[in-house]
Amino acid sequence: MLSKIQGRIARWLRRTWMKFALRGTGGGDNHARLDVAYKVRYPWNMESPLERARFEATSTMIASTFGHVGSLLEIGCGEGHQSEHLARQCDRLFGLDVSATAVERARERVPEAQFAAADIHSHPWPDQRFDLVTAFEVIYYMKDVRAAIERMNALGRACMITCYAPTLVRVASELDRIPNAQRTWIYHGSTVWLVVWWRND
Repeated sequence: MLSKIQGRIARWLRRTWMKFALRGTGGGDNHARLDVAYKVRYPWNMESPLERARFEATSTMIASTFGHVGSLLEIGCGEGHQSEHLARQCDRLFGLDVSATAVERARERVPEAQFAAADIHSHPWPDQRFDLVTAFEVIYYMKDVRAAIERMNALGRACMITCYAPTLVRVASELDRIPNAQRTWIYHGSTVWLVVWWRND
C-alpha cells in the first residue's frame, strides 16, 4: 500500500514539474527550459510501458526498412533510453540533445555511443554523413521545422521522424512537403504516433 502511495506521489510531482518546466517550449527552440526539465530524473517517464512500446515499434521499423546501419545520428537523445535500442541497430551511434544534463545521463546509460550537448545545426560532427538520422518525439519543439528537416537531409542518407499525433497540428504541413516520404502509425492503447521516413540517396 505504501509503495502505491509513493508511486502516485512521484507521478504527481513529475507531472507538476514538467508543466512548469515545459512552459514556452513548444515550437520555440527554448533550450534552457528543456534543460530545466532534466533537473529531475526521468522527466519524460521513458521507462513506462507506453514508451517501451514506441521504442520497440520504431526499432522494428528501422530493421525492416533500413536493416543494420553503419552510423546513426539520434537527434533529441535525452537521457539515452531510446539510444539503448538504437545502439543495437547500428555499428556507431551518435546522439544530440540540447540539455547537457540529459547528455551526461545518456553517456552513463550507453557508454559506447558518442553524445554531444548541441542542437541539429551546431554539433561536433558537421561534415559526417550518417546512414540514418532519427528525430523521435523532438521535431515539434523546434522553431523552424523546415530548416530542421533540411539539416536532417544534409546529414543523413536516410531519415526517420516520429510525432505524437496531437503535435501534428503544428508540423504536418512540413512533413507533407518531404519528397517520397513513407508513413505509418504506431498505436498503443489510445496513444498514436505518426512515423515518417525517407531516403536521400
